[in-house]
Formats: sequence, C-alpha cells, structure tokens
Amino acid sequence: MAGERDDEAGTHPGPRRILVTGSSGYLGAALVERLRHLGHEVVGLDLLPGPATDLCGSVADREFVRAAVLGRRVDAVVHTAALHKPHVATHHPEAFLATNVEGTRHLLEAALASGSQVRQFVFTSTTSLMISAELRAGKGGGRTRAAWMTESFAPLAPRNIYGVTKLAAEQLCAEIHRAHGLPITILRTSRFFPEDDDMAHTIAQSEPNTKANELLFRRLSLADAVESHVVALRRGAELGLDTFIVSARTPFHEDDCAALIDDAPAVVARYFPEYPQIYARLGWSMFASIDRVYVSTRAEQVLGFHPRDSFAAKLRELADPAWPG
Repeated sequence: MAGERDDEAGTHPGPRRILVTGSSGYLGAALVERLRHLGHEVVGLDLLPGPATDLCGSVADREFVRAAVLGRRVDAVVHTAALHKPHVATHHPEAFLATNVEGTRHLLEAALASGSQVRQFVFTSTTSLMISAELRAGKGGGRTRAAWMTESFAPLAPRNIYGVTKLAAEQLCAEIHRAHGLPITILRTSRFFPEDDDMAHTIAQSEPNTKANELLFRRLSLADAVESHVVALRRGAELGLDTFIVSARTPFHEDDCAALIDDAPAVVARYFPEYPQIYARLGWSMFASIDRVYVSTRAEQVLGFHPRDSFAAKLRELADPAWPG
C-alpha cells in the first residue's frame, strides 16, 4: 500500500507529528504505515500491542490519553479506535460508552489542553449510525424506494449501541468545534472490514460475492479508507467542522432508487451489461433488492477524496479467467 499513491506525496503538507488511535487495528495499522511513508512522524496508540503501536493503553483512560497527546506534542489526532458492530454481541453497552463516547471526549479535551499545539482532529465514524430499523427493513418492510444516503439524510436513528455511541461521539465533536473552534473532520466510512458480515447467515451470496456486490452502494476498500484520512489531514483543517460519507463511487443515480429496491439485478445490468455473464461463470448472483445507497460525491467535490476501487474495477478483475488466482 505504501507505494500505491506516491503521485500525491508531493502535495501533502510538510512532516507532521500525528497521533493515530486504534493503530493495531485493520484501518489504524494501514494508516500509520501510509502516513509514515509520506514522511510524517506518527505515534500509534492502541489497547493492544502491534507493529504500528507505540503506546499501549485505552482511550477510556483520561490521564493516559492526556499524556499521549501532550507528552508526544502531536499536532494532529486521527481517532480510529472504537468498539465496532461485531462487538455488540460480545461487549456490554457500558464498554461502548467508555470507548466510543468517553474515549472521544478524552481525546478532544486533550487536544484543547494542548493550546495551539493540536491543530486538527480527524474522527473515523461510520455510515452505520445512519441506518434505522425501519430503513433496514427494506422491501420486505414495505419500502418502495432505496434510501439515497447523503450527508443531509435524516432522521438519524441508529438501531444498536454501536451506532448510538458513534453518533454521540460525532455530536461531541460538533460541540467542541462550536465552543472552541478546533478543526474537526468526521469521516462516515462504509464497510471496509475483511471479516464476514455479522448477518452472513441471512445472505444467500458467498462473502466474496457479497463484498463485490456491496461496492455498488455500501463498501469501501481498505486502501481508499486509508486515503480518505490522508486527504482529510491535507484539507480538513481549512474546512473547520465538516462531515463526509466515504464509500466507493456508486454508479447509480437517485432516479434509480425505486427500481433498485424492486429489481436490483436489472438496474445493475443497465449499467454493466457484462456483469450477468461474468457472474454466471462464477456461480454468483446480485442482491435481489438494494435498500440504500451511500453517496460520496461531496467527499470527492469538497474534500478531494477520489476512490480508486469500484464495482467496475472488480468486474474487470473477475473477468480474468484466472480469477481467483
């Protein structure tokens, strides 16, 4: 990954000292590697040890966080650490509150305590907080159109403790910015995790099939997730407080929403006439119905995030007779 986007290396600000939380995690470790490749000094912080982690401790520990931010004299904080949706089944709600809400508050307060030292805060949020139980019900729940998910989508009614605490953390970020002016960029990332979906037992498609399908409307590659944080560090400070959906570029338009929920394969075939033959060779299928589409247009236009991975690129890969190789 480090060498993938060296064409952009010359456009980032001079070397900075950046604290990345969650540095032993899937996103955090890759982000630390990318930022170090770009010449930044990165301090990795995580509860668990790892090659990219310099400080082991919990963001729920206020004094530990304060010492990390002030002691290492970082000028930017990227907060990727969190309990995630799969943890809903294994962790008590209090753990989500401690990590996702209190941990975010501790980092924000430490950034403020640094005076003018910390000049920027980037918060990794999730599109999950946008999904209500009603929206998730999809076609079977009586919906007649897929939801067109932009940053202005409302109301936000998270359906589990993960979404509730991430939304609360976003609201903390907004409060701190309003009161103190700290520049904060919130990135609502769509799915980029490598694990099986925690609802895989309800999905007819295999995991590779599912992940390919999701690139149409709700998935993000790890490389693009990393790059969204790089561009947020590059541009976010000048934007003040802003929130962006970060997802692979969808080929769909809002006018497709009724057809997507009624007959998604037909809509996909209009945009990609070659896909049925490729999928047939693999024994794959498209989702019968698509209930929501995450739209990253604003992140592209305002933040300068340009995702490189897409359903079209995946189809080109799948068309190779040697796939998977």
